[in-house]
Amino acid sequence: MTRKIRLGAFLPGGGQHIAAWRHPDQPADGATSFEFHRRLAETAERGLFDAYFLADGLAVGFAGAREGGNAKVAGFEPVTLFSALAPLTKHLGFIATSSTTYEEPYTTARKFASLDLISGGRAGWNVVTTTGDATAQNFNRDTQPPHAERYRRAHEHVEVVKALWDSFEDDAFLRDKDSGVYYDRERLHEADHKGVHFKVKGPLNVPRSPQGHPVVVQAGQSADGRAFAAAHAEVIFTAHQHIETAREFYADIKSRAEGLGRNPDHVLIMPGISPFVGRTEEEAREKYDRLTDLILEEDGIGLLNGLTGGTLDLTGYDLDGPLPPAPPTEGLKSRQVLIRQIADENNFTIRQLYRWVASARGHYTVVGSAVQVADTLQEWFETGAADGFNILPPWLPTALDDFVDLVIPELQRRGLFRTAYEGRTLRENLGLPYPVNRWTAARAASEAAE
Repeated sequence: MTRKIRLGAFLPGGGQHIAAWRHPDQPADGATSFEFHRRLAETAERGLFDAYFLADGLAVGFAGAREGGNAKVAGFEPVTLFSALAPLTKHLGFIATSSTTYEEPYTTARKFASLDLISGGRAGWNVVTTTGDATAQNFNRDTQPPHAERYRRAHEHVEVVKALWDSFEDDAFLRDKDSGVYYDRERLHEADHKGVHFKVKGPLNVPRSPQGHPVVVQAGQSADGRAFAAAHAEVIFTAHQHIETAREFYADIKSRAEGLGRNPDHVLIMPGISPFVGRTEEEAREKYDRLTDLILEEDGIGLLNGLTGGTLDLTGYDLDGPLPPAPPTEGLKSRQVLIRQIADENNFTIRQLYRWVASARGHYTVVGSAVQVADTLQEWFETGAADGFNILPPWLPTALDDFVDLVIPELQRRGLFRTAYEGRTLRENLGLPYPVNRWTAARAASEAAE
């Protein structure tokens, strides 16, 4: 089958751009409006997107609300929201963010397995280690754990979650009313995990879904993040300003995954793209300028502080002067490096920098006609920089409508994107394999050896 672009839709109800809520088209209460999220899900499914993606924060502070703008000071917990949206859709996947640092594996496994069943096999887990002292202070700590420690915990956390997802084999439930046998006890297994960070007996009290278990997604690109992605992720959400760095990342992750015995084709790289789309380039530029002019200085400063790891206090600095050095962070290490790179390469002032990253926080922003946007996506897709993209419409619903109504048809015309969903589960639509239960596989191997 001809390789196709995969597309996620990153759709926070408050909009991506830090000034989105001030745009006339954007509902000011979008972040906490269920009906608005329902409309976004319906539009994403009309556009044949693979999944609706949502990030999540666990605090009100620089690493949460300020980085996303005032409209993200409060919002829905993603798994709860997606559980409500799933029955209203048929094919759209739902990728929710959950933290390995502040959540126990059993809780994570249970809520995502439940979403996977409710949606008929359309759930994904975006694994994050979570940054920021403000978050730590909501979970019995004064400061965030060191970056490397968070990733060591994350590796073990994901292994435990996967083991719990395999608690029931696919054919465990007989539900035979005549015999009274509800499930085959030999097809139920304990995780019995004893590790450095976790001790989990199991089994999980949720069965497997039609897609086996949720798709595992990850978004880090530091050295620790790359190692984690190569070992665990099936979809990787990454940020690049240049196609050259995207190609390097793509090749590196695929090589690492293959070195760990994984099929690199089953590790999908999906950079973030923030599109301002017009019927002409001039119209797209007008849309960009109109939204950018709505940025409040305090939001711009808060954004840069969040993206540089919460260590850079810009109070008193001339906003039309250069970005000062940021002290090292235990937070967003890779994003701190990327923001510094953007500032230096473009010789941006503080004000110019926050205006540039306001729409996508370091992800690639493209401004142009549908043909120009499609040209960009096609080049990245066909030259080893991406398997697909996570689309970040700057404001909603208009920028999502623009992409669905203008860019999707152009991609379809070029044979780069589906004209109908291939399957019913998220895995089927992404072209990812069904994960065989480890206990079923072990039994089959044992029987084959006899």
